Amino acid sequence: MDISGTAKKVQRATKVAEESYKKMQVMMEQLQGLQDDMETTSAQVDDMEREMAEQRVLLEAVAEQQGIDVEDVLAEADLPEPAEDDENEEESPEEPTTEDT
Repeated sequence: MDISGTAKKVQRATKVAEESYKKMQVMMEQLQGLQDDMETTSAQVDDMEREMAEQRVLLEAVAEQQGIDVEDVLAEADLPEPAEDDENEEESPEEPTTEDT
């Protein structure tokens, strides 16, 4: 049995394992940073949604005082279509076109 060859293989495996561990630690730190950013962004979105709801209530109250029917105004407005949920996009993957073949 070649002990020196086995020792080299063990050293190589140890080195690869240490490098992999370091890379994994970096990835874990990056993932934690992304989670922190996501939580911050989620809180900011929640705050903006609350502010928008407050503004809508105030605008509707002012419109009512002025005798403006909010529903009529919204029905006549040229508003963009609501965005689709990301879940819908994941459930129905894009079909390949004949141009791709």
